[in-house]
Amino acid sequence: MGPRESGTVEWKAEPMSTFTKLAKVIGTLAAKPSALGKVLLDPYEIGFRNRVAQAYGLEKGLPTIDLLDLVPGLDETIDPFCFMNGSSRTVDLAFLKALARRFRGCRYLEIGTLRGESVANVAAVAKECVSISLSDEEILERGWGGRFVENNGFFLRNTPNVKRIGHDSLTFDFSSLGKFDMVFVDGDHSYEAVRHDTQSAFSVLRDENSVIVWHDYGVEYDSPSWRVMAGIVDGTSEGERGRLYHVSNTLCAIYTRGNFATSVVEHPAVPNKVFSVRISAR
Repeated sequence: MGPRESGTVEWKAEPMSTFTKLAKVIGTLAAKPSALGKVLLDPYEIGFRNRVAQAYGLEKGLPTIDLLDLVPGLDETIDPFCFMNGSSRTVDLAFLKALARRFRGCRYLEIGTLRGESVANVAAVAKECVSISLSDEEILERGWGGRFVENNGFFLRNTPNVKRIGHDSLTFDFSSLGKFDMVFVDGDHSYEAVRHDTQSAFSVLRDENSVIVWHDYGVEYDSPSWRVMAGIVDGTSEGERGRLYHVSNTLCAIYTRGNFATSVVEHPAVPNKVFSVRISAR
């Protein structure tokens, strides 16, 4: 493994003072021809989109809460971050960190950890963090090779308030963990796994103030992954589905109580805030 690098990304956000389907496709491709693969959904995704629309009336995805309504005055420094495949986007990590600050003595659970960037960032503001992710042995059993093992928990070597559990979340007994203020679901993104991890996340919430955040609800900022979304809504009980939202400007979905103004994301979305970004690496 080469020299370890450390980086800093500072995020600040401030508020700023159909046609036919064919027309949408043509407009998207005219602006960005490389988007063809995302415009033409594969049949698997189309099937989940139709299911979600028919079962829940969510043909345009989850209602969207503005990022700054959830974390007003967002101003976070993200460190560590590596800008490599598999990393969450920096704004997603800033959102997680700011959300964890809302809880006094936050107890945080993460389902699915690769290098550990997300839990390492949250650990800077939380009292206790628990990470459930595949063990090195399970990674090797799946034939993924030693490079995946080298990456497993890479940024968690100097985080004393992070407890790492090497275990497949689909077979883990979550009742052994106690309760949490905040759960981040970012493991296997198949429909079945998202549904199962969602049910597990709800089982360990501490109280009515607790939240769940799912990563990769969006394939882009304003385009949901219908497979992941189906897993989320199917894994959520009927009485709680009305508290599921997309978080603007992120790839995240959230379960949270409270009264929030919501909107429907239309493509292309029009900016309503600007971010200030500072990047340094050493």
